[in-house]
Amino acid sequence: MTESAPGYLDMELMRFTTAGSVDDGKSTLIGRLLFDSKAIFEDQMEAITSASIRKGDEGVNLALLTDGLRAEREQGITIDVAYRYFATPKRKFIIADTPGHIQYTRNMVTGASTANLALILVDSRHGVIEQTLRHAYIASLLQIPHVVICVNKMDLVGYSQKVFEQIRGQFLKFAGKLDIKDVRFVPISAKFGDNVVERSLNTGWYEGPTLMYLLENIHIAGDLNLVDVRFPVQYVIRPQSDQFHDYRGYAGRLAGGIMKRGDRVKVLPSGLVSKIKSIDMFNSSLDAAFAPQSVSITLEDDLDISRGDMLTGVKNGPLCEQDIRLMICWLNKKPMLLNGKYAVKHTTRDVRCIVKEVDYKMNINTLEQDYENREIGLNDIGCISIRTTKPLFFDPYRLNRTTGSLILIDEATNETVGAGMII
Repeated sequence: MTESAPGYLDMELMRFTTAGSVDDGKSTLIGRLLFDSKAIFEDQMEAITSASIRKGDEGVNLALLTDGLRAEREQGITIDVAYRYFATPKRKFIIADTPGHIQYTRNMVTGASTANLALILVDSRHGVIEQTLRHAYIASLLQIPHVVICVNKMDLVGYSQKVFEQIRGQFLKFAGKLDIKDVRFVPISAKFGDNVVERSLNTGWYEGPTLMYLLENIHIAGDLNLVDVRFPVQYVIRPQSDQFHDYRGYAGRLAGGIMKRGDRVKVLPSGLVSKIKSIDMFNSSLDAAFAPQSVSITLEDDLDISRGDMLTGVKNGPLCEQDIRLMICWLNKKPMLLNGKYAVKHTTRDVRCIVKEVDYKMNINTLEQDYENREIGLNDIGCISIRTTKPLFFDPYRLNRTTGSLILIDEATNETVGAGMII
């Protein structure tokens, strides 16, 4: 389906990420999904066919569809996050193919931060290993609502139901310690397409859906917080034209809740209350808007509102504090400095902060909290406390992934050095 097809823009969008150990078949699985759902152009198919012949592969190596870097193709691994876009008659999809190596933890966090669903691949010959646990922990930390465990390479264990059930039991035993709401298991062979798009005759004992059926039908509309209104103001629209002489619109993207014309809203940080006069889009007005729509809001009163302020419901407002505790994933080679000063970007608000304390560092292999070695370096995840120069309007990350996340920026280099999830 192309973007010009009727209704394409109105189709529901699902973002999902893949994770798993090296050689578990993540890139092959994505290639199989694209191939079997007819989402590959002829020239792409010709290119990977000729590349497979040059490499001496048996048949067409579908992993080459996402392994775009030369180093990835040479080593047969994924290094950077590769994004792929495709659509079926039911949904649009954005896939983030993330690397499995421990030294690319930051890449996985980046690719998974906006995902509705995580596909975690497990090699049926090896079962649940340390990297499986690590990726499940990161999926839990990032509050990805749905997790599908793809038990891959079933062809190499004779499509054994016993092996599948053992892996299922291993993972469920561990998953009880994590905050994962919805876990599914699918036995697949990415290389041969078993249970990826079409049901496999080789797994007659498996009565569940195929992977593609899950991707098309898992309910994701309820993943967003549609109860608590959160509207970070991104820009104030003042056309200064004869037609819109008195127009003052507050543009932004709804981070939570539903806004209706006539609703009372509170403005932060001032605390003033007004009513919604109109909800506008480019060439139309709406009676209501919901997350994650981008709209322009006009109010009945002339209030002093600028970028970085937030419109919320009169009740159920966000927390408004300067002392904030968060889990941080460090993205930079230069370690985090205790008492170091960083710029903070949170929704549309820009402030500065100082790192007050490092509570502990996570041992990502054992999932234990390390209170001895608290230095946070590249790819490390830890719990820290910061103090900001101005209050932030935030929710705990588990309640709202948009208002509960922030990034730290090195002011000297302007590099993003940390991704934080507010506790």
